[in-house]
Amino acid sequence: MKYSRLIYFTLILLVMILGIVSRKITNTPLFIGDLLYAVLIYFGFRFLIIKSEKSTSLLFSLLFCFGIEMLQLVQIDWLIAIRKTTLGQYILGQGFLWLDLLCYVIGSLLALIIDWKFIKTQNLNS
Repeated sequence: MKYSRLIYFTLILLVMILGIVSRKITNTPLFIGDLLYAVLIYFGFRFLIIKSEKSTSLLFSLLFCFGIEMLQLVQIDWLIAIRKTTLGQYILGQGFLWLDLLCYVIGSLLALIIDWKFIKTQNLNS
């Protein structure tokens, strides 16, 4: 179990780095960041609820990503102030886009496929 968590934690860090780098490279399409965001959230849920089914992590990651996107429709002063920070912008985004929802679905499914095909986790109860 600890080995499995280490795998997911390493993937989380790797995807975070890729996401930050994708924002720094000038010609990178913006949707890449949204795909990576969904991958990051999926692996984050796998790390947190490792004993659950992979489909549960998929569902939670989609609900989380969609929730964050819908939250971008909310324009409260303190929330806008958080969005103006670098970390707030990375986590909460800037504005609602329907295309982002599609990116979250694709990114979450991509993470699920990577998880099924390449990540061998132990199904131990400890």
